[in-house]
Amino acid sequence: MIAETICSAASAAGLGIAAVTAYRKRFLTATRIAAYSLVPIGLVLTGVVEWVSGIAFKPSVWIGFGVLGLAWVLFMTTRAVERRSGTTRAERKAARAAERNEAVAPGASAPSLGAGGQARPSSAPSAATAKPKKKQEAAAPGDDFSDIEAILKKHGI
Repeated sequence: MIAETICSAASAAGLGIAAVTAYRKRFLTATRIAAYSLVPIGLVLTGVVEWVSGIAFKPSVWIGFGVLGLAWVLFMTTRAVERRSGTTRAERKAARAAERNEAVAPGASAPSLGAGGQARPSSAPSAATAKPKKKQEAAAPGDDFSDIEAILKKHGI
C-alpha cells in the first residue's frame, strides 16, 4: 500500500516538473520527463509493484535466492577444479598450441599436385640439380603459385 502511494507521488511530481518545463517552451524535454514520470504509475496499475514488494518481504524468497547462489558457487567451483585437474598450466598451454598448429594442413606450404616442392632423395647430383642458382631463384616465385594453381584446378576454375 505504501509502495503504491510513493509511486503515485513520484508520478505526480514528475508531471509537475514536465508542466514547468513545457511552460518554459522546452517541449521535447517536457515530453521526455512526462514519459519517465508515467512509468511508476504504470507499474502500480499493472501490479508489478505489488508483486515486487511481495517478493522483497518474504523470507522464503530470500532463502530461494540463497539456494540459487549456492548452486552457482558449486557450479563455478566444479568448473575451476575440472580445469586444473591433472594438468599444469604449461601442459594446457602446449595442448592449446598443438590444437592451433593442427588447424593448418601439415604440408600446406608444399604444392598439393606435382613434385615441384618435394625434394628427391638422390645421392648423385643430376643435371637438373646442377642448374645455376640464378635460375633456381627465378623459379622460386613460380613454386609459390603452384599451390594456388592446384587449388584452382581442384575446384575446376
